[in-house]
Amino acid sequence: MPSAPDTDLQKRAINSRARPSSEVRTAFLEAQADAVIAAAVFLVCFAYLCAFLRYTSLEPDEGIVLMGAERILGGELPYRDFFSFYTPGSFYMAAGLFRIFGDSFLVARISVAVAGAVCSSLTYVLARRACSRGVSLLCALVSTTTGAAFRFLVLHNSYSTFFCLLSLYAAVRYLETRRSTWAFVTGSLASLTFMMEQSKGAGLYLGLLFGLFILPKASGSKALLGSGSWMLSGLAWPLGFAALYFAVRHSLKVMLQSWLWPVGHYAHANRVPYGFQNWSDAGRELIFHIGPLWLRLIKILTISPGLVLPALPIIGFGLLIYCAGRTRRTEESSAEMLYYVLICSVSTGLFISVVITRADVLHFMYLAPVWYLELAWILGAQGFRSRLLVASRPYLTTYVGAAFGLLALAVLLSATGARNRVQTRRGAIMSGGSDTVINYVESHLAPGAQLLVYPYLPLYNYLTMTRSPSRYLYFQPGMNTSEQGEEIVASLQTEKTVLLEPWFAEKIPNSWPTTKLGAIARDPVADYIVRNYRICRILHSPEGWRFQYMTRKDAPCP
Repeated sequence: MPSAPDTDLQKRAINSRARPSSEVRTAFLEAQADAVIAAAVFLVCFAYLCAFLRYTSLEPDEGIVLMGAERILGGELPYRDFFSFYTPGSFYMAAGLFRIFGDSFLVARISVAVAGAVCSSLTYVLARRACSRGVSLLCALVSTTTGAAFRFLVLHNSYSTFFCLLSLYAAVRYLETRRSTWAFVTGSLASLTFMMEQSKGAGLYLGLLFGLFILPKASGSKALLGSGSWMLSGLAWPLGFAALYFAVRHSLKVMLQSWLWPVGHYAHANRVPYGFQNWSDAGRELIFHIGPLWLRLIKILTISPGLVLPALPIIGFGLLIYCAGRTRRTEESSAEMLYYVLICSVSTGLFISVVITRADVLHFMYLAPVWYLELAWILGAQGFRSRLLVASRPYLTTYVGAAFGLLALAVLLSATGARNRVQTRRGAIMSGGSDTVINYVESHLAPGAQLLVYPYLPLYNYLTMTRSPSRYLYFQPGMNTSEQGEEIVASLQTEKTVLLEPWFAEKIPNSWPTTKLGAIARDPVADYIVRNYRICRILHSPEGWRFQYMTRKDAPCP
């Protein structure tokens, strides 16, 4: 099996006899070449993602982490002073970057580019253990072009996937070396993943637990369990540090309540069919029904990776069952088989976390670097000797190159084709359409002024340096409770400025189809605003979303 021959994984796969010096030298040169290629992958992918640094369509989700970081820099504490149901890692990571490099949109985006490029480099390194350089390189590049670039936003997902891939790499190194240091690093990075986002971290925990149970039986060695205490130590210290940090601030209870809050709220309101594409009716019409047949076929080919991606973790789960069963039947414990078992165990744990939370294509895309390892195996792992698979690989590789290339081109053209430049207080941004909100807000509100953007688009608060009077960075009708809505109403008793999107309900059927109709029909916050505020100007975002700039009826419009 072509792979990086100098690793302990491959040494055990060959035999225990000393190899000729020429073979050792060849292995060393191969390893050096792979290290150079991995570094080149990072540089190329980072340069590619730089094309997206300033491009934005003003996605509502992006400002959540940014405004959380701003509140921390202002001396506030998550959960106590502002509500969030995310673990706090992404807020503190962004706040730390702002403190060191400056508080700007560009700094935050560069951190996402670095995370995406590192994940692609790790995809190459991990795939290379089972596949040729060409296949490993292909999957590493599509990890960037149709993974990190697909939804290039400052979100907790970018940071959590970054730590998840690092943890997976450390786990593979532990499997190869059996050194307890790597076990400790694996556990530490897994808990840092949890601190960035709890569902992904819990899925990684579960996957590593699967591996701890299956690998000793597959290898016939109890040594893997011997380092379990080191891994648990690594798992424990980030959680213990967070508990201590919030405990001394008398906020441990509210922190734990906030971490558990999504169990009874997020999962139900965000339930979607498996592989949900988030297409609007107009989008479906454009893809499948508008244009000549050849053009529609090209459009279908372009969006097909989004249909393929959700199938990859299912294949990984099936492969896990196959490998575990094969090792039990034949007592085969080759290094390659242990590698497959470990990767598939982690993939399965992450797969379960996605299914439980929100199984739409975006959440699969966030973990593309993991799933693309399984794609690499399909395209080139020589450990799978099915005649049908071997015969199909040239066609599958051609499809991946064409379909994933077209999707990457479409995503890239969206960014490079943006011609609308907006100078904000946090730096310049580029968008595909015009935006009238930012300039108007900055013309009439000073930095630090309060502005409620309802239901939510906190990126406007960040870019204009305004602050929401509410303690909620994120409010979704049907997910957040009516009591939380009343808290927002209370914060508006003396506040004079609101940016309201009355047409937000039109997005709900496409984005959150399981939302209860009662949450849409009765919105106490919007009702209060309509009764007590007047419309001063109708503004719009680059995506054509319309906002009403409003002041209280007892205050004049600017």
